[in-house]
Amino acid sequence: MDIYKTLLRPLIFSNVQPDPEWWHHQTMQTLRALEATSGSPPGDWVKSQLARICCFQAPSLEVNLWGLRFPNPIGLAAGFDKNGEASTVWPSLGFGFMEMGTVTYHPQPGNPRPRMFRLPADLAAINRMGFNNQGAESLAQKLAFVKEKKGIHLPVPLGINLGKSKITPIEEAPGDYLSSFRLLKPWGDYFVVNVSSPNTPGLRSLQAANQLAPILDALQQENQGKKPILVKIAPDLEWEDIAEIIAVANQYQLAGIIATNTTIARDNLETKTINLTGKSVTEEAGGLSGAPLRQRSTEVIRFIYQQTGGKLPIIGTGGIFTAADAWEKITAGATLLEAYTGLIYEGPLMVRHILEGLVAKLEENGLNSITEAVGFAGK
Repeated sequence: MDIYKTLLRPLIFSNVQPDPEWWHHQTMQTLRALEATSGSPPGDWVKSQLARICCFQAPSLEVNLWGLRFPNPIGLAAGFDKNGEASTVWPSLGFGFMEMGTVTYHPQPGNPRPRMFRLPADLAAINRMGFNNQGAESLAQKLAFVKEKKGIHLPVPLGINLGKSKITPIEEAPGDYLSSFRLLKPWGDYFVVNVSSPNTPGLRSLQAANQLAPILDALQQENQGKKPILVKIAPDLEWEDIAEIIAVANQYQLAGIIATNTTIARDNLETKTINLTGKSVTEEAGGLSGAPLRQRSTEVIRFIYQQTGGKLPIIGTGGIFTAADAWEKITAGATLLEAYTGLIYEGPLMVRHILEGLVAKLEENGLNSITEAVGFAGK
């Protein structure tokens, strides 16, 4: 029996506590408590029991990319663990990698609450969190404590998603991203330049080639090819804009592209009114994630894969709930995948179910490895 779906989700989605952010806070509080016991016999025993239930391993699911080994292609998307509070726990929930953040150089509280909304009829969510986080220095200290003081080796790659501080003017964005990168460079296995969240004023303008180039230039000069750097793009861009970003990514030798962030579109939603505020769904600002984003994000993945001949790795995200969703994105051209909203709806067994389904898909198609499936739909 899936306890999450039968017992916990009905409670979480009830009106007992209607603010989804409250539930997220409770979840992170539990994970923080488990993180605090890492390296102790009781904590390690609990994590081993979680891993027994939630993890699924198969040699055919392993991905080797950027000199890193990913036990499987399903990662935790940025936004769930902004402050790196559960880095030792996520692998026990089955994830093949995890992305911390979005983190900004300056700590910031984010936008006023409420700022997170569920749309159950659409298997979706809207958030306008506004990069609420404790800042790059705090994240660096947490990761240093885990890796150096506790001596814990994380069994999966850890990515760090970088955003622009709200108080930093757009024209000073390169220095802001660079300051965060300098603090965090020792602790991340790969880095993501987030210029696509709709919840920081003016941020999406940084996706324009002439705005993005100075940021990437500053980071790569500091980086000197040591860490993979990717850019995360919005699903709402026109094809010519995505083509320009691909050109800039190639110019600055980026390691890949994450496709895609949340969308500002509100097309064809079953939900008309947000219960938490009583406002129309079109009145609530923020990025829409979940099932309504699935098709568009897959289209963007397919476009990038075709435009680059499959030479620029893609991390696909947007509407991944099942193995079928994951397979669609991989065969469109994604090498790795990330999930967030799906975890809210499907619960902690989601990753295991997806991985089991992917192995079945490989067998059905006569493939030996998940990397053979990348772009398979177009071959």
